[in-house]
Amino acid sequence: MKIALLGYGKMGKEIEKIALEKKHEVVSIIDKNKLFGNIKNADVAINFSTPDSALENILSALSNFIPVVSGTTGWLDSFEKVVEFTKKQDSAFLYSSNFSIGVNVFFKLNIELAKLMKEDSNYDVSIREIHHAQKIDAPSGTALSLAEDVIKNSKYDDWELAEKRKKNKLTVHSDRKGKVHGVHEVSYDSVIDNISIKHESFSRKGFAKGALLAAEWVKDKKGVFGMSDVLNF
Repeated sequence: MKIALLGYGKMGKEIEKIALEKKHEVVSIIDKNKLFGNIKNADVAINFSTPDSALENILSALSNFIPVVSGTTGWLDSFEKVVEFTKKQDSAFLYSSNFSIGVNVFFKLNIELAKLMKEDSNYDVSIREIHHAQKIDAPSGTALSLAEDVIKNSKYDDWELAEKRKKNKLTVHSDRKGKVHGVHEVSYDSVIDNISIKHESFSRKGFAKGALLAAEWVKDKKGVFGMSDVLNF
């Protein structure tokens, strides 16, 4: 498989490393610090560029009828524009806020737990996420995905950061410190007990392997997809 890397930061380099180990070929790199090859030679593009360049990079690949896998968060106000352009081009676009297979299992558990707890008014729900100090967006895209799934299956109508919490708003705690790769925890608290589910990442390798799996899956498909399609959830 011939891959174009849109963004060549830590994630882009990790994806490249695993792709080469699996005998794939990186034929193009598009990054503010590195331009290499021709995107038109790619079978699929993997986007982990910065939020301010994500939309341009995604549309550039799609305009060349190249399927795109994207893990960049912080640009989703333009998501519908990408969906419409993907359909217009009769191409493929796959977005996930987190490509870790473990996190996607965690997403599924979060939905099922929210459904089980929906009718119990004794519990308050909160989400906590911790990431390294260099992470740009807060809350993380993963935390927002968790929050959206809880809201769909609970008494809450929206989410708020902890310091701005209002009634009927799901509380999200967002911390930036050290070199943490990612911790996400969903907690249900009552006066008598606590129920929590938690996922902790130890390296970027899990994210990179999942993104590459998604690229292999979407390469010859048409349409708009998520990681749940790849994993058949």
